[in-house]
Parts: sequence; C-alpha cells; structure tokens
Amino acid sequence: MKAVNNTILKTGIILVNKPRGLSSFTVVNIVRKRLGAKKAGHLGTLDVAGEGLLPVALDKATCLFDYYLSKDKIYKTVFEFGWTTDTLDLEGKETNRNDKIISREEILKVIPTLEGKYPQMPPQYSAKKINGQKAYDIARSGGQVELKPKEIRVYSIKLLQEIKPNVFEFEIHCSSGTYIRSIARDMADRLSTFGVMQSILRTKCSDFTLENAYTLEEIKKGNYQIINVETLFDYTKIYFNEEQTQRLKNGQFVKVGIEMALKDGVYKAYYGQEFLGVFESNNKVLKFIYKFM
Repeated sequence: MKAVNNTILKTGIILVNKPRGLSSFTVVNIVRKRLGAKKAGHLGTLDVAGEGLLPVALDKATCLFDYYLSKDKIYKTVFEFGWTTDTLDLEGKETNRNDKIISREEILKVIPTLEGKYPQMPPQYSAKKINGQKAYDIARSGGQVELKPKEIRVYSIKLLQEIKPNVFEFEIHCSSGTYIRSIARDMADRLSTFGVMQSILRTKCSDFTLENAYTLEEIKKGNYQIINVETLFDYTKIYFNEEQTQRLKNGQFVKVGIEMALKDGVYKAYYGQEFLGVFESNNKVLKFIYKFM
C-alpha cells in the first residue's frame, strides 16, 4: 500500500503516473500547485500520448535534472506494421500503407540489429530543439526540419506478445534520448514495410518504477509520498561544523585541514542532522555538486 504523506518537504521527488492526453508540462504544473512548491520540473519528458512514470522534482531538487538526464529507461510499447504517419504515432496523418503481414519469426530476426549503441534519427515531429525551436513546431508550420542522428543505446528489445496480425507489444530498455517511435520506424524498415507506434508506457526511469508512482487523483487527495533527496545518493557521510557549514551556504569553498583528511571523491555533507548536499573533494578543496540547503 502506498504511504500517505501530509508533510510537504521543501525539496524532493514525487513519482507521477502520467495519464495519456496531458503534456508533461501540464502534469508538472498540476503537481507543483497542489503541493505548494515554488518550482518543479520533470526528469525526462513523455509525449502527450505517452503514459506512465514521470518523476517530478520539487524546489531545490530540480538541480538533479542533469543527474537523471543520462539514466536508462524502460518502456512497454505497441507497434503496428503495414502503415505509418508523419509523426510515427497515432497523432499524425497517414503517409504510407501496404498489405504486408509480419510474423513473430521475422521480428525476432531483426531485433538484434536494433540493439546496441548506434546513431538514431529523431522523428520529424519531436520536442528536439532546432535553433531554439521545437522540431514539431517547425514541422507543423510547414517548415523543413533538418535533424541530425544522435547516438543512443538500446540494451534490449523483448517481444512480449502478438496482439493481433501486424500488432505486437514490446518491452524496450534504452538510454535516455532514445525515441521509441523511431525504433518502430527502423524496425519496419528492416522488415520492408511501414510501422507506427500505437501506445507507449514508461515503467522505469533509473531506479524509479511505475508501481511506486501516484495518479493525479491520488495526489489531489493528498495520498502520496515525496522521496527525500538524501536517500538518492549512496556516498560516505561527512559532517561539518557551524563555521564550515556557513561558508558552504554562502557559496564559498572550504579547504579542509588535518582534522578532515578526505580522499578525492564524492561525499554527502551534513551539519548535525541537516542534509546539506553532495560535494566533491579534490586536492583537499570541497565544492558542491548538488546543494539542498
């Protein structure tokens, strides 16, 4: 059973089960207003048609965006072969169609060619920015989007089931920045047909899982739990005195003496029971990586 939390932390992460039909930006705004956070941001966008796990960082935890930018993700998705759209999903206009029927055996043969590290071409309609503009805004206004391939990594593609002829469900474990719609396109191309993504559900992001996420209805009712950022980092704890803590809070470097002979590395900083953040020690000079004071 999910815990009920009536105390709003100033800083933390809440796992949201994003519904289909809402943008990630809209979901973040709903959560921010309900929880009374000054600022909030998601740790990896989902398309409007996408569903599932959307980690939302609150207040000072928004500094963790870069930390989670490179984290792996897992999706469940349904591809349909034999036709496609300009957006590679059901939101777009049909562009191509044929009557070829694809078998499980054919799919299993091409899956290994889509696993591993390789440059992937993003969809024409995507949130990728081109000279400050989102690609889908340029495409929708009739402009030509000049996209460049981006190196991604697909760890595994599992064929889960054949739902009906030409409609298959997959589980895909991939690096951040991977477009599942592009995998549908590329898989179809290898099968000498067309492909479209029918649905996408994110089930995992880094160590966060969908089973621990809360619906917007649960959050509105106050049935949720915020993850304390302190629990996200598995580093050695170091305690500072009052003078050192004040210097750190003022953004100053702290040079440690013989009383704190730290090896070079990353640590969690505390003043008493107060979690200050994560810092790096380099040649006896301390510098914050993530500050939560």
